[in-house]
Amino acid sequence: MRLFPLFADLQNRRVLVVGGGAVAERKVASLLSSGAVVTVGAPEATAEILRLHKQGAIALHHASFQPEWLDDMWLVIAATDNRDINQHVASLANERRLLINVVDDPALSSFQVPSIVDRAPLVIAISSSGYAPVIARRVRERIEALFDHSLGELVALAARHRPAIRQARPDMRQRRQFYDWLLDGPVASALRKHQPIAAEKALQTELQQPQAATQGKVVLVGAGPGDPGLLTLNALRALNEADIILYDRLVSNEIRELARRDATQVCVGKIPGEDHNATQSRIHQLMLEHAQAGQFVVRLKGGDAFVFGRGGEELEFLRAHDIPYEVVPGITAAMACASYAGIPLTHRDYAQSVRLTTAHFSKDTTAEDWVSLAQEKQTLAFYMGVSQLDWLPGRLIANGRSGDTPYALIENGTRSYQRVLHGKLKNLTAQARQHAFKAPSLLLIGEVTALAPKLQWFGASIDAEDVISIPCESTTP
Repeated sequence: MRLFPLFADLQNRRVLVVGGGAVAERKVASLLSSGAVVTVGAPEATAEILRLHKQGAIALHHASFQPEWLDDMWLVIAATDNRDINQHVASLANERRLLINVVDDPALSSFQVPSIVDRAPLVIAISSSGYAPVIARRVRERIEALFDHSLGELVALAARHRPAIRQARPDMRQRRQFYDWLLDGPVASALRKHQPIAAEKALQTELQQPQAATQGKVVLVGAGPGDPGLLTLNALRALNEADIILYDRLVSNEIRELARRDATQVCVGKIPGEDHNATQSRIHQLMLEHAQAGQFVVRLKGGDAFVFGRGGEELEFLRAHDIPYEVVPGITAAMACASYAGIPLTHRDYAQSVRLTTAHFSKDTTAEDWVSLAQEKQTLAFYMGVSQLDWLPGRLIANGRSGDTPYALIENGTRSYQRVLHGKLKNLTAQARQHAFKAPSLLLIGEVTALAPKLQWFGASIDAEDVISIPCESTTP
């Protein structure tokens, strides 16, 4: 985020507009609507600016720009059609530490004037950081269609009753729930039907209802492999209701940024090489501690909580301690990464089944297990497989899988920097090392992966066989 979003209170504060044309006229109208005390400076001015001056609505310097016009100003807008003048105004404003907007010139501006969706006192601002105002206006058009004009009346009603709401709902979580009810329930409905008396009565009646003590709970939320667009609506709702979020190491920053701004976020991710049982015990204790304190806890897991996510263990712990819980499924890595790499996990010509497994095999994995994994006409999806690439391909080949079986190694699947490596199983170890593939990566093995180069549509794709052919390495771990 390059710009810091800011809503400025300009009521009775002096603002200078340099320029007297049509653009300056629009800026003046917007500033007057916010209660600013506006001064315009320009050798010539539009009829509307002259009319406003004659009515006493604005002050007017009918001359070329003078530095003293900046005296006692809070904000400056340069709206001339001469960049040299605009640059001079911007330079002097910066020297005085005044915020300045040079219309359609982000390089000279220290703030931007956004496109506005006005549901006063609710205001939604959209900015392209000054680089594409037409796109910002198009986005505004779409947002305009989403919000009824009665939304402003709802905010004004809530503002009038804010002290009563705080008194009747002293607990923050109860207060958030009340505002959710306000937006989704009969009050908003009455305002949409232009029935303000009914809306006010419904609000007052609800405030008089006794409230039970806030009970904590835990929601296990699957965050998917990284792309925030893959979150479910229930996951997004939970993130916006959470008091505390216990998130895994691989949950993307883009997803965490969708959470409530005042929610406490705690990283509880497991690091390779540490005692995972001790870390899991800490996660259990954090869930218990915060839920018993009456908080809404989101346990945010990469992928899906029930696919190699120890979600079952966490629910067992919560059930043993009588903590209420819910589960919001996430798109597991095999499904999402395969789709973003253009790989169908099943295909009637190539694979009639899919096996989701982890490359972190236990020591007691039997020979029969390996023979089963090595069978053809199935797709193997190996989670957490990068650290096992030195021996995994050789073990599959030793148990009957052809060394020419195609594979796809997907690094940072669904994220903007996704890479997909394609090749043959016998060359996988060396090719992954050559191209420096690292965790998080998902390994897919099977005939369907040969479709990836043709069907690939997202991120970078590397066909290793076009680059190098390397003999298979050791077949023992």
